[in-house]
Amino acid sequence: MGDLTLASTAIDGLQVIRLDVRADNRGWFKENWQRAKMVALGLPDFSPVQNNVSFNTTAGATRGIHAEPWDKLVSVAHGRIFGAWVDLRPGDGFGRVVTLELGPDTAVFVPRGVGNAFQTLADDTVYSYLVNDHWSPAAKASYTFCNLADETLAIAWPIPLDRAELSEADRRHPRLADVTPMPPPRRLVLGAGGQLGRALLTAWPDATGLTRADLDLTDPAALAGIDLSGYGVVVNAAAYTAVDAAETEQGRRVAWATNVAAVAALAHAAEEHRTTLVHLSSDYVFDGTVELHREDEPFSPLGVYGQTKAAGDAVVATVPRHYLLRTSWVIGDGKNFVATMASLADRGVAPSVVADQFGRLTFTDEIVRAVNHLLAVEAPYGTYNVSNGGPVTSWADIAREVYAARGQDPATVTAVTAEEYGRGKDLAPRPRHSALDLAKLSATGFRSRPAADRLAEYLAR
Repeated sequence: MGDLTLASTAIDGLQVIRLDVRADNRGWFKENWQRAKMVALGLPDFSPVQNNVSFNTTAGATRGIHAEPWDKLVSVAHGRIFGAWVDLRPGDGFGRVVTLELGPDTAVFVPRGVGNAFQTLADDTVYSYLVNDHWSPAAKASYTFCNLADETLAIAWPIPLDRAELSEADRRHPRLADVTPMPPPRRLVLGAGGQLGRALLTAWPDATGLTRADLDLTDPAALAGIDLSGYGVVVNAAAYTAVDAAETEQGRRVAWATNVAAVAALAHAAEEHRTTLVHLSSDYVFDGTVELHREDEPFSPLGVYGQTKAAGDAVVATVPRHYLLRTSWVIGDGKNFVATMASLADRGVAPSVVADQFGRLTFTDEIVRAVNHLLAVEAPYGTYNVSNGGPVTSWADIAREVYAARGQDPATVTAVTAEEYGRGKDLAPRPRHSALDLAKLSATGFRSRPAADRLAEYLAR
């Protein structure tokens, strides 16, 4: 009997759990999986869905080395085993080995891609696997195997393999030098044809990208067929962003279908497959009466577009593994405010630009950097503001910077109020203040690049 403890090993993510076994004259009792206690100690909340049990008749039964496309918690219900784990993931740890004897008092958390093997040291040994995905023939096709007798691994099996019980399949597995590392879970980008989608696919050349032509987010039948099995991350960069058209009868319906109903279907699929959902949101979920918006500010959208984004945000927040990234004034490869101003400057047009709406630009590569950072450091799930840093400016200020960069007189830009600009136009209401507080993202170690620097680089290209 002892306290529940958790210890790391030489293999990244492979953790040893010493269980609290309570024994008396009748036998013993243990909590083999106790989510609250184990997660509090630092074990991943891996959401198991299937329990497999291996009964081994005699000492010397040997199984492995199998790396599977899911996480698992392995333990012994009866008997004793010699366990061996081999990192079969790409990277510096490939081929690293950890060995350990296990009885009923010990369990091991084995992350996806780490090969698992064991040899029984007693007759009638019962070995248990608690896994977080359902077995299927398709899943088995993605296993990665390594030979138990590989010389470079040099596993010191207590019972020599020539006297152990092995399956013929395990005897035929490849040596480590011939093993292809198990690739990381795939990534999916929805909205791949947009500014951010294109930037993500540039950064993630191996990701799958779906455009509007590939997946109609307004079609309930198409949404019902979303299958995220095999995907570790899905980024929802798709949205209905026609702010003014969203106020029309047809636009309102499309906005709700795309920004809410589709997000609900995606959230359901992400939760079902334990996929990390990265969802892009907007400053339009606020009315702009607060000069600097924090992540915990209550929703107060002014128009239909903002209302649908706020509703989508509320849905995403229910997904256990989610990063909700709130952005403002997005600039990338495509149609956007900076590109429009640059075109006007090049053509010698003197525009009128709103001077009483304030915020910061968010370049798409900044969003990509933030996504990569949050995933890499395994930041706590939740909502994060993402924009470029530096001073808060108005649209007119930015337009003047663009004109100056294009060799035009900044005074060519006429500053007007939002009311003056909208006179005679059928425009949706817009927040006056769009600047986002970046402190929460900064606390994870991310450093936002100044918007002015990125604007100069963007225009130079």
